[in-house]
Amino acid sequence: MPERKAFVERNTKETKIRLSLNLDGTGTADVHSGVGFFDHMLEGFSRHGLFDLKAQIQGDLQVDDHHTIEDTGIVLGKAILEALGDKKGIRRYGSCILPMDEVLVLCAVDLCGRPYYSCDAVFPAGKMGDMNTEMVREFFYAVSYSAAMNLHFKILTPGNSHHMAEAMFKSFAKALDMAVGYDDRITDVLSTKGAL
Repeated sequence: MPERKAFVERNTKETKIRLSLNLDGTGTADVHSGVGFFDHMLEGFSRHGLFDLKAQIQGDLQVDDHHTIEDTGIVLGKAILEALGDKKGIRRYGSCILPMDEVLVLCAVDLCGRPYYSCDAVFPAGKMGDMNTEMVREFFYAVSYSAAMNLHFKILTPGNSHHMAEAMFKSFAKALDMAVGYDDRITDVLSTKGAL
C-alpha cells in the first residue's frame, strides 16, 4: 500500500499554518496553535484516530480565535483529501457513537467527494478554556468542505460543553479511522460510479 501522508501549508494575512498528517500513524501529535483547548482537541483527534499529526499554527489571536481554528480546519481537510489519494480499497464510510461521562455523541463520515456538514450541537457554555464554543462548528464545517466529505454529528445526550466538544473530536477520529481503513474485498473504489 502507498504511504498515505500529506503536508499542507497555508499563508494568509490572518494565519500561517504548516501541517503534516499520516493516516497510517500511531497517534502521535505535535500541535501548537496558541489556543490551549484547541491543541487538546487536536491531540485527542490524533491519538484516538491513530493519526500522526504535526501542526505549527500562527494566527491573529489578538483579534480572536476564529481565523486560527477555521483555517486549521481548511488545512486539515486538504491534508485528509491529499493523503487519501485515489481512495481505492477504502471503506469510505465510518461511524462512531462515543460516550464521555454524561455526554453521548454520534458521528458519521462518508468520504464521497461531496462536501456536506450537519450538526445539532448546542453548547451550554460560551467558552471552553480559551476557545469559543461556536468554533467547534466552524472547524468541522471547514474540514468537511476541504476534504469533500459528508460529516454528520448528533448529540444524543448533551451535557458539559468540554465533554461535548471532546466527544465530537474523538468520535470524528474514530469514524474517520474506520472510513479510511482498507477492506481486502474492495478492489477499486466503493461506488457504482467508479469514482469518489
